[in-house]
Amino acid sequence: MKGKVLLVDDEAHITRNLEKVIPWEMLGLTVAGTAKNGVEALGLMEQQSIDLLLCDIRMPVMDGLELVRHIREKGIPCDIIMLSGYQDFAYTRTAIQFGVNDYVLKPIPYDELTGVIARIMSSQRSKQKQLQEEKQKLGRMIDLANEKILYDIIMDYTDVTADHWLLTGDEQQQFVLIVLDLDVGSEKTKDWRDWSDKERKLWNFAVCNVLREKLRQNGLPHAVIQIRDGEWCVLIETDKTGTFDLSLIKAWAEMLLTVVNNHVKLSLFAGIYREFATVADLSGAYKLVQQGMQLTPVHDVIALYPSDRLKSTEADQAFWNTAEKMLGAVKRGDHAAVDSGLQSITEQLQQMNEPSFSRTKPLLHYFVLHLMREMKEMGVLTREQEDMLWRRWDRRFGIKDLLSIIRQVTYAVSEISMDKKKQSERSMAETKAFLDRNLYRDLSVEETATHAGLSPSYFSLLFKQSFGETFIEYLTRQRMEKAKTMLADTLKSVAQIAKEVGYAERRYFTKVFMKYTGENPTDYRSKRQNGAQNGEDLIEPFQ
Repeated sequence: MKGKVLLVDDEAHITRNLEKVIPWEMLGLTVAGTAKNGVEALGLMEQQSIDLLLCDIRMPVMDGLELVRHIREKGIPCDIIMLSGYQDFAYTRTAIQFGVNDYVLKPIPYDELTGVIARIMSSQRSKQKQLQEEKQKLGRMIDLANEKILYDIIMDYTDVTADHWLLTGDEQQQFVLIVLDLDVGSEKTKDWRDWSDKERKLWNFAVCNVLREKLRQNGLPHAVIQIRDGEWCVLIETDKTGTFDLSLIKAWAEMLLTVVNNHVKLSLFAGIYREFATVADLSGAYKLVQQGMQLTPVHDVIALYPSDRLKSTEADQAFWNTAEKMLGAVKRGDHAAVDSGLQSITEQLQQMNEPSFSRTKPLLHYFVLHLMREMKEMGVLTREQEDMLWRRWDRRFGIKDLLSIIRQVTYAVSEISMDKKKQSERSMAETKAFLDRNLYRDLSVEETATHAGLSPSYFSLLFKQSFGETFIEYLTRQRMEKAKTMLADTLKSVAQIAKEVGYAERRYFTKVFMKYTGENPTDYRSKRQNGAQNGEDLIEPFQ
């Protein structure tokens, strides 16, 4: 796309010569217009975007310097070259103060002027490219931060309230929710189960990247959140005034399944939540889709949940509630609650009639898979234990076998839970020290979890249990408190403070700081430092 140049001179023959002699096409410019004075030029610039202004200094009505002053006051982005027959340093000095890019004396040396224009436009394009790259980088940083927050919301680790400082304005977002999952119990996934942890991690990373790139290419505002090994939640933000177009949403799901199959060579299933979900709905919507995908014995590759075909009975719901409580007890290492859950499941099975009993097998089937995957995330199963369980899973077995696996897994966890709990306490203490030492770095959940020797999902759960807030809430709070202290007590620039608390991009730091404090960093500093000038010296930046 060509840039636009405006020629301003009260001598018509000069603007005509400039139009004809300067090779505008070669310079990537087109002459957008000419003007005889500053008033005419300002009027044209308010009507259209101008990239370069060539302007005489001495003109009637409004001279060139006055025009430049108005341009800068109005904040109109434009590079400026001044033309003048007066070799007076005062003009040059004033022009420089107004941010003029260059100054050419009349009679105009056209070859020299062409070189000046070429240099200025080259610099302008480099700046535009840099700004675009910074904008894309900032956008990706915000996307990644949002994904971390959305993960905590989906997993129900954080409260979604209007006054939550990390969610200011975002709680009104509306999403299409699609869960993509690998059927880990099927024959097709035996190879995947044999992969090492490193191979699985690379595979999960590749799937996330493929999904994000495809959504970006299609211009869909999105978040791709890996929930656990082999399962993702894709959120596509939609217009609040739009309608739930199921055919379009199914086409999106098909597109995502196809791109994963083509690039990563794995077949997934897609579950779509049957209506739009707000931020407050995400956790419940995800659980309904996840549960529906696992409890439907035979389902389509792309299916809508909750399903009209699958109606939950009171017995189903009672079993499901008990199973979920027991899984939570396993994660907490609560022996008594695990034993109580097993006893409750057994009693419920004994009280069921034949139709309910046959319906419960898929529930147990799902729960065993769910339990094995969660234990895998927690790292409480050795590779040998996991392989042995998968071998048993590949054989046909009934209710008693399913209950046997549940007992085996939960008891195995119980035996090591006390040591695991002590180890977890040590891991969290080391994690806190690690975060405090590295606030200046762009830390991720994945990197910190790896440092603690835990999977990201289990790390997130353990962190919330240990500190009463999510990883991103804790890290952001620590950074903001440190930034507040530095703004109030030092003369370091906002950009420097942003870097020292882990934000490479000042604009993103300002956005987060305003959410946290309700003030931008400059205003915050001004108020605190003006109030602190009653005898206390500010700390000079280290040189």
